[in-house]
Amino acid sequence: MRPGGGGGGGGISLSFVAEQRIRQLEQKLRAKEERIIMLKTENAILHLKLAESQQTIRNISANESDHFTFCRKQNFYASARSVVIQLYKAIQRLKQDMKNLRLSALQFSRDIQHQGKSFFYQILSAIQRLQLHNETIEIFQTKALELEQSLYEVSERYQKEKQRRKILHNSLVELRGNIRVHCRIRPMLPFDTAPGESVLEDRQRNISEKVVRAADDETVIVKCSRPGHALINKTFQYERVYSADHSQVAVFADVSPLLTSLLDGYNVCIMAYGQTGSGKTYTMLGPQPEENVALPVEEESELGIIPRATEEVFRLLSEKPLGSRLVEVSVVEVYNNEVFDLLAKDNFGRPSGVKRDIITNKEGKSDVPLLTYEPVEDAEEFLEIVNKGLQLRVKHPTLVHAHSSRSHLVVTLTVTTVLSEDDFGTSYSGDHSSQKQSKEHLLTCPHSVRDDTPSFPSRASSPASFVSESMGKLKQMRTKLQLVDLAGSECAGMSGVTGSVLRETSFINRSLSALADVLGAISEQRSHVPYRNSKLTHLLQDSIGGDAKLLLMLCVSPSQKYITESLQTLGFGSRARQVQRGQAKKRNPLALSKSK
Repeated sequence: MRPGGGGGGGGISLSFVAEQRIRQLEQKLRAKEERIIMLKTENAILHLKLAESQQTIRNISANESDHFTFCRKQNFYASARSVVIQLYKAIQRLKQDMKNLRLSALQFSRDIQHQGKSFFYQILSAIQRLQLHNETIEIFQTKALELEQSLYEVSERYQKEKQRRKILHNSLVELRGNIRVHCRIRPMLPFDTAPGESVLEDRQRNISEKVVRAADDETVIVKCSRPGHALINKTFQYERVYSADHSQVAVFADVSPLLTSLLDGYNVCIMAYGQTGSGKTYTMLGPQPEENVALPVEEESELGIIPRATEEVFRLLSEKPLGSRLVEVSVVEVYNNEVFDLLAKDNFGRPSGVKRDIITNKEGKSDVPLLTYEPVEDAEEFLEIVNKGLQLRVKHPTLVHAHSSRSHLVVTLTVTTVLSEDDFGTSYSGDHSSQKQSKEHLLTCPHSVRDDTPSFPSRASSPASFVSESMGKLKQMRTKLQLVDLAGSECAGMSGVTGSVLRETSFINRSLSALADVLGAISEQRSHVPYRNSKLTHLLQDSIGGDAKLLLMLCVSPSQKYITESLQTLGFGSRARQVQRGQAKKRNPLALSKSK
């Protein structure tokens, strides 16, 4: 039987082997038959020889009667008879073998045919099952494509709804005047290792040590465990949560929309809060080299919020060149509850860090008389000036952080816009003078605004208080962006500080406690808010009190070692998020009166 189609590989192989085996048996059979013929031929020859021998014997018998000859004949007869008998037996055995071989070949052929049919039917059944499986797979693939399309559509709708929810939430936050709270969880660092442990041991415990993690982009989960108590997960909700994998770019992407509000007439304040070593300075400024505290302008991907915000402000200004604009920067640190002007210069023109006072003007706003404001034209000049101020910022090493900032840093970017009444009535478009021309115009105008002009605080070197009389009636709008890198709260026992550094720690913790008291008073809507309990809260009174859009960036460590400090920071953020200060006030342009 000839094997079936190409699908029966096993069936074809057995048929082929059977045919080969049959051919071999047939060849052996033919060989045996030829051997039988040969033996028959030899037998016939032997019979002829025997007849000849018998004839010879008879002749010899007739001619000789010797007894010896007769014995020889008898021996010859016996020998010949023995040979014939052996040949006969061999022929009989060959015939039997041939018969057995034929039977075996027939049985093998029948078995092969039976197995071939069985394999053929199995192959047909397998092909049918394969066709059914292919049809089922095609149905599943079609359903999978439909589900993928449905999932894509649902994901799109989810993202749109999520974005819509975020916009609505931000609008609600805006209307209520709530403080926007973001949280950033830094990665594990070498100093997270417990005292006496090697870095290798710390790496081996790395996963188990991470007790603070981002569940999603709005939720932080803290694993709280105490000996003899069950594990408890505490959950905190914020406007945005960043894990250790989020870059500086991702963090700033959620901050940058606030900068548009700056040019729309709103004050903006971005403040970093957290314990020592939690990543506040990295978030606000970027990585700080050990020998130099300047902003790392070369590593653009690692730049913090302050340099990125400045670049974004100047970019936005270039897109809205309306009227005459002036951008100024001031750098202040609050150290041991004293305010120091880090841009003030000594007699040799070098930054010296002069102590300044904070007052409350007649409008009830905080002001720093004689504070130095440096005009800047672009982000590069801004970074250069801020770098000079950062050189004077107080830092001391502790057990928690080798370059711990011991003061609160406040970098203020002030944008002053002077408009004529005609310009004020138009939209923010058109071809006007550049930032440099605005600066030159404001510097060269001969007449100054009266000292009691409400929208300008006292300043040491502010050129924005000069306008041209020939321009007629002018209006000005002044907004400010405050970028605050708070000193870290810390436990004196854990940081190992003593002496003057311990005194710094005390002032830092007290000022942060005063900040919490102020937020608590605002949240409870008390009649008196204790801004003046600390120079820090007095300095930031306008931003905290609702005169600015405020974003609080919480910075926490994921380590079990600092879980107490992390919980304190997260709790502070949750309380700050509940504060309702009322809608932020937009800075309306005020008329500039001419000096008499």
